[in-house]
Amino acid sequence: MENNKRPENMERITTPQLAEQFIAQQVEEIRQQVGDKKVLLALSGGVDSSVVAALLIRAVGKQLVCVHVNHGLLRKGEPEQVVRVFRDEMDANLVYVDAVDRFLDKLQGVADPETKRKIIGAEFIRVFEEEARKQEGIEFLAQGTIYPDILESGPVKAHHNVGGLPEDLQFELVEPLRLLFKDEVRVVGKALGLPDNMVFRQPFPGPGLGVRCLGAITRDRLEAVRESDAILREEFAKNGLEGKVWQYFTIIPDFKSVGVRDNKRADEWPVIIRAVNTRDAMTATVEDVPFALLQHITDRITHEVKGVNRVLYDLTPKPTGTIEWE
Repeated sequence: MENNKRPENMERITTPQLAEQFIAQQVEEIRQQVGDKKVLLALSGGVDSSVVAALLIRAVGKQLVCVHVNHGLLRKGEPEQVVRVFRDEMDANLVYVDAVDRFLDKLQGVADPETKRKIIGAEFIRVFEEEARKQEGIEFLAQGTIYPDILESGPVKAHHNVGGLPEDLQFELVEPLRLLFKDEVRVVGKALGLPDNMVFRQPFPGPGLGVRCLGAITRDRLEAVRESDAILREEFAKNGLEGKVWQYFTIIPDFKSVGVRDNKRADEWPVIIRAVNTRDAMTATVEDVPFALLQHITDRITHEVKGVNRVLYDLTPKPTGTIEWE
């Protein structure tokens, strides 16, 4: 795609009507670009890749091959939702790859955050390359590049797959969202019929829960992060905080503290809750969550999540803290 500069007179997509106009234009452009060839897409289940998938399904149907790699670091229910929405409801040509053991074996004993990120990123490229080589007739690679990516990273979304695939797999890019801001992508996603909890999904780091299971990842502690995060999200939704708070999640550090379980001493993990608001992620304030709700969440987590005996609330704004812990 040569045109990577947003025209100054381009109208912002703020209504369903404008979204439908954008969709109709992109469907036509995608069909002209792709013809009868196949398109490959790494479908994470995040906002950008999901909207690209839905748009390409409308444009070229089964010519799109979606590859969803479950690396074991997604939130509770997310891999199942990707399969349900795209394969079952949208009849997508979806390849589901269960790579949980492969990723977690590679990460065993690795405590350094940057090393974890590199292992996860490199292994994802390898898995995606393997799946790409199994396909025939692929000439295009779709990506969820949006306009802020171009402003920050140049014309190619460096952290997506095209940057790491071997030379013989350098497909032509299809980037239909490249001139849109995130809020516009969400309007388009709604118009394409994607569910709200996918369209309005919170920001989620590329390494997923791998950077919220602090230090060396263990399967039991990773599962505790996943379960405590699910409880937090459920309670925030029940109590009107979903959509009001920009980002909220749980973290479990790699140490234990003494507690009491069944009238006996028990060494178990603490869960740390993080809930922040921000406009640009450069600075962030902490959400003032009602104390009674925090108590209720604490009660649920300490009784429902195996291996956890404490819940802490992170009161640190950015700066001095960052939004994520790793």
